[in-house]
Amino acid sequence: MKKILLYGQTVKADDKEIIKNLLEKIDRSHLEYYVYDQYSLSLDEAGIVHNNQEDIKAKSDLEAIGIDLIITLGGDGTILKATNLVQDLDIPIMGINMGRLGFLANIEKSKAEEAIDSIVAGDFFTEERTMLSLKSNLPLFDDMPFALNDFTVHKRDTSSMITITVMVDGKYLNAYWADGLIFSTPTGSTGYSLSCGGPIISPDSGNIVITPIAPHNLNVRPIVISNDAEISISVEGRSENFLCTLDSRFETITADHKITLTKCPFRTKLAHLNGTDFMQTIREKLLWGLDKRN
Repeated sequence: MKKILLYGQTVKADDKEIIKNLLEKIDRSHLEYYVYDQYSLSLDEAGIVHNNQEDIKAKSDLEAIGIDLIITLGGDGTILKATNLVQDLDIPIMGINMGRLGFLANIEKSKAEEAIDSIVAGDFFTEERTMLSLKSNLPLFDDMPFALNDFTVHKRDTSSMITITVMVDGKYLNAYWADGLIFSTPTGSTGYSLSCGGPIISPDSGNIVITPIAPHNLNVRPIVISNDAEISISVEGRSENFLCTLDSRFETITADHKITLTKCPFRTKLAHLNGTDFMQTIREKLLWGLDKRN
């Protein structure tokens, strides 16, 4: 492990000292490190000195330099944005949590320097997470039509519900009358889907969760299907426009859009410190077991 990229979005005032100490630790460890160009500007504005090799702007830079590992400094949203940079390059992403819950960025900032020691020693493991791939009859999400967390459809311009028709492998599933619909990977099951009553899915389960947002029919519930399925989606409503999201990105669609979701041909690789696992993360982040009987 020789070349790492530091990826972040903004620098919070409370995190300045932690980031300074982390950069000093990296320098002492003799790792060759680079900084994402937008994060480099944030470091400059915060007055944090960084002795990185050069700034990285695009996927092509990652390939040309041969980055071995990406360290994100932020929350889960920062990891989602980092996947847009990595795409299909198979570079592991290790998340140091500067945000709130941090299901993906599960290394607490108090352990940031410890994480560098683990990287130098090679004392960490990686896991692959499945993603969603999107196709549309009209242009949508340019050249990055994939998501680690979820794809969603929402009402936009009115308070009226919308109708989202869903087909699975060419078979009619349902016409959802709702404020929207979430199509989630196992990774995204602890995000928006969870807040709308969806189940928590183990990362390696090979599923997609379809979770309605405020459905009008109260007997409609989330459903778990195989991620080998092909899901077809069309939307109708009183409004001419609807909102759809793909992880942290969003676009406007109309009833003319015909959208298909499938399992993405490539995966995102996440790096974790040894001694951590998904079950431990769930217990700690959701405060399970905080009961005197345990």
